[in-house]
Amino acid sequence: MIRTMSEAAEQDEQKDETASEGERLKQRRQRRVDANRNAERVLARMGFLNPLRERLALLDDAHELYDLDETADIYGNGIVEALEKKVAGLLGKEAAAFFPTGTMAQQVALRCWAGRTGNPTVALHALAHPEVHERNAFSQVSGLRPVRLTSEPRLPSADEVRDFEEPFGALTLELPLRDAGFVLPTWEELTAVVDAAHERDAVVHFDGARLWETTVHFGRPLDEIADLADSVYVSFYKSFEAFGGAALAGPKTLIEEAKAWRHRYGGAVFQQFPTVLSALAGLERDLPRLPEYVTHARVVATALREGFAAAGVPWARVHPEVPHTFDFQVWLPYDVDALSEAAVRQAEETGVSLFANYWDEKGPGLAMTEVYVRAAALEWTAADVKAAAAEFVSRVTEETGSTGTAGAVSP
Repeated sequence: MIRTMSEAAEQDEQKDETASEGERLKQRRQRRVDANRNAERVLARMGFLNPLRERLALLDDAHELYDLDETADIYGNGIVEALEKKVAGLLGKEAAAFFPTGTMAQQVALRCWAGRTGNPTVALHALAHPEVHERNAFSQVSGLRPVRLTSEPRLPSADEVRDFEEPFGALTLELPLRDAGFVLPTWEELTAVVDAAHERDAVVHFDGARLWETTVHFGRPLDEIADLADSVYVSFYKSFEAFGGAALAGPKTLIEEAKAWRHRYGGAVFQQFPTVLSALAGLERDLPRLPEYVTHARVVATALREGFAAAGVPWARVHPEVPHTFDFQVWLPYDVDALSEAAVRQAEETGVSLFANYWDEKGPGLAMTEVYVRAAALEWTAADVKAAAAEFVSRVTEETGSTGTAGAVSP
């Protein structure tokens, strides 16, 4: 169809506006990143935002992690196999396979399980990562059919699994469920869900990108947690500072087949030793400290809640109230722009960065951000957090001319 001159001009103007908005968002993000990077005090310094020189420094002591006189890996041997063996041992599984991405690892795992169960249907949460962040990869690439057990901001219950109206070959549980607030079930709830799936002759796969962080909440070691599942995926960069990568762990026969599919999916990378070394560094240096971060995240969460109340915020929510991992959500009754500007100004003008992540609009006058607690946060006392919260609220008040939006709806 031929466009008229006015239609063409209007469409070109819309493209310019879209491009301008994209550039504006890019600039805002860069300002936020720079403010957090330059701040003297932060709750978390996320390594993936650092310059290349600093990222490479992660491998300065690589000789302590692996014999660097060994030949470099080629298509998954050598150091890759060493990492796979280490992960299998940590998770108490027969074998493990290294993958360049978690998206690939989980598609391969569930494709292999579908062949064994004869059912390509995968039951999962509506907020699970494959449903929200992977462009329908299960159905578009791997011939799997996802079905949603629930959309509630919690993990599926045993009754929802047991009473689901159609058969499924595999149940996927994201532990923790990030988009619901990094939430976990209780240990009793988790075991009941697994039992319900097995009663239906379905296998259980843990989407455990952040499984490393769950031991404090469950009060169990990693291998006991992983033992509940027939297969487990873990990430090396979400809880650690690794350059990337993931692992799939499970029965030896499953992992052998998974490696064949890894090749077919393009995951047989020629050499991966830098990423693997960074994963080994995470397991050696970061993994032992994760429980400490989880414990301190609870101190930070309580102090934030008390700090907002003392500052006169009409309504605020820290979710979960007691964090299940070292990441959690904060909900406040203000516009996104006001919160974003206040957070950046606080970091730029005081050197203290309380909220480093973007704010997401959840309704009129209601926004949410994620708070990450890492090693840098251990220097903060509860009093420090309360003082920073008061300072932040004062800047929000300057932006909005008020203390908040009364009557905001709770998430």
